[in-house]
Amino acid sequence: MRKILIDTNVILDFFFDRKPHSDNSTIILSLCEQKQLDGFITPVIISNTYYLLRRTARHEKVIEKLKQLLTITHVLQMDRLVIEKALNSEFKDFEDALQNFAAISYGEIEVIITRNVKDFKKSEIGVLTPESFVKLINA
Repeated sequence: MRKILIDTNVILDFFFDRKPHSDNSTIILSLCEQKQLDGFITPVIISNTYYLLRRTARHEKVIEKLKQLLTITHVLQMDRLVIEKALNSEFKDFEDALQNFAAISYGEIEVIITRNVKDFKKSEIGVLTPESFVKLINA
C-alpha cells in the first residue's frame, strides 16, 4: 500500500471545501479511509489545522474533526533529530522542513502530497500535487 504524507494545505482544502482543490483532497482522504492508501500527517499539521479551523468553528467542533482525521491517518513522530535536520536544512520554510524530515525519518513515505510543490524542491522524497497524484493512481 502506498504511504503518503498529506500536507496541511490538502487537509485544509478538504475541511474548508476550497473548490476546486477539495475534490482531489476528498478523493485522497477517502482512499485513506478505505485503507487503499496509508495517509500520514505530523503533529505540526494537526496544530496548524486546529489553529486555522478554530477561526471559524468552536473548539469542540474542531476537536471532533481532528479526531475523525486521526481515525483515517497515521501521525509521524518528530524528535530532536528531525528538528535539528530541519533547522540545518536549505528549506526556506521551517514547517515544510519539519514535515519533510519527519517523512524521511519514518523511512517509508513514498510521496509528499501538497499544493506547494515548490516549497519541497529540496526534498529527497517525491512531491506531487493532489491533482497529479489522483491522476497517477487512476492511470
